[in-house]
Amino acid sequence: MNRKFLGVVFLLALLALTAIGCSNNDSKAGKSDDNSSANVSYKDEINIAVTAQPPTLDSAMTVSQVALDIAGNIFETLYTLNEDYEPTPMLAESVDISDDGKTYTFKLREGILFHNGKEMTSEDVVASMNRWLEKSSRAKSLLENANFVAEDPYTVVLNLENAASDVLIIMASQANFPAIMPKEIIDSAPAEGVTEYIGTGPFQFEEWKQDQYIKLSKYDEYQAVDEEASGFAGKKEAFVEDVFYHFVTDHSTRIAGIQTGEYDIADNIPTESYEQLNSIDDIKVYTFVGGTLTMFFNTNEGVLADVNIRQAINAAFNMDEILLASFVNEELYSLDPSYMNPNQIQWASDAGKEYYNQADLEKAKTLLADAGYNGEEITLLTTQDYAEMYTATTVVQEQLRQLGLNVKIENYDFPTFLETKNDLSKWDIFITSNGYQLTPPQLLAVNPDWAGLNDANVAELLTQIRAADSPEEAKAKWDELQGYLYETLSSTVIGQYNSILATTNKLEGLEVFEAPIIWNTKVIE
Repeated sequence: MNRKFLGVVFLLALLALTAIGCSNNDSKAGKSDDNSSANVSYKDEINIAVTAQPPTLDSAMTVSQVALDIAGNIFETLYTLNEDYEPTPMLAESVDISDDGKTYTFKLREGILFHNGKEMTSEDVVASMNRWLEKSSRAKSLLENANFVAEDPYTVVLNLENAASDVLIIMASQANFPAIMPKEIIDSAPAEGVTEYIGTGPFQFEEWKQDQYIKLSKYDEYQAVDEEASGFAGKKEAFVEDVFYHFVTDHSTRIAGIQTGEYDIADNIPTESYEQLNSIDDIKVYTFVGGTLTMFFNTNEGVLADVNIRQAINAAFNMDEILLASFVNEELYSLDPSYMNPNQIQWASDAGKEYYNQADLEKAKTLLADAGYNGEEITLLTTQDYAEMYTATTVVQEQLRQLGLNVKIENYDFPTFLETKNDLSKWDIFITSNGYQLTPPQLLAVNPDWAGLNDANVAELLTQIRAADSPEEAKAKWDELQGYLYETLSSTVIGQYNSILATTNKLEGLEVFEAPIIWNTKVIE
């Protein structure tokens, strides 16, 4: 492995992301306006309306964005991402990387207290990180056979089987992030995941009232780093005593609540409400790059295990029709086959474009007849908790019916949707909105645990991407892999989307970085 490439590929991979931020109805980017003055008084709580109840707050066990957003206030990691998407120390002070790239030695910050008052030491970090390596779907596939060991109370060592260019990026990214928690919590956790949520973050877990809310409270003993706040990195201060995440699956209720001031922040605003909220003076609407709306196929069981059937139905899909129905406003989506952010120069790719958005019903019917489809039922799995996912699924159902397929929809709440998709006998297609990842190996589309992908060629190409000696070689391998994904159709990108967030105009210091950042935020009375 060329050690220079460890730095070069990272910088090139992230270069295009440094300009990606969020915008509001004042056409500004970044943090909300600071309206502070000597006479301003502030609330002691902040109320956030989220569209779904998370399945867990155990970050190693879920890719649910709402779960990770909430858990990020409670737990911290050795490294995290700053606003330029660079891995930055958080609970670690520094890291030393061996010349062969296989050994990472982390020095820990001393005197860091968990929410139960216990000091964090290497035994907690080793237990947390090794559990993450075991439980996280991304860690298992990307850091196979890696392990952490304690060198002394404030030093831990990561040993890798193979050097790779993206180790710190994987550890720092929000997806399946490796939360540091007390060793005894991990030792006593049941197989389905941690149930005691004790971390080192600026807020501590207080209460989970099923189907209603999660309550967090300020952690008075929190030890912030003495650096400027930036993304998930830098100084964190809790300016409110309590944070409530309300589960509000009904979109109209969420929108009404932000208008009346019942909620300070409302996430996942439906696109049909974008222009309405954008016209209200005391509401701020943030749009920020979201990710891909992606369709996943069951390649293991059922009628779609036949690649010829998958190729036939893919020829029928009109992606523009699906996107317009799902996002309503053409400003909020774009047609593009890239699995990665199209603005990310290092990884953006149009490989496989010949298979994308064919919208050719007659070709599809011919291919379907040749493949021998005989009226077998096809199940579309979805959830109404996310409007774009549900709407896209209903359009896909209609397009497949026009093709002559026997199609039904199974709709569940979001936690049940995630549970059901893990049973390959219960679905043939599902659609999810997937946030952008920093490197291709982090994509759910190449993760065997996400939709049952079992393909040796995919695994080999991922290895070659991570071991490449230059950015150009890595990009060429990713182009080959994306083209292969479209040819074999374990999944297909439907298109790119923007996310929408609404807040009242009474927030000071709010930063939207992949999610609204609650620390450093004040709420005017």
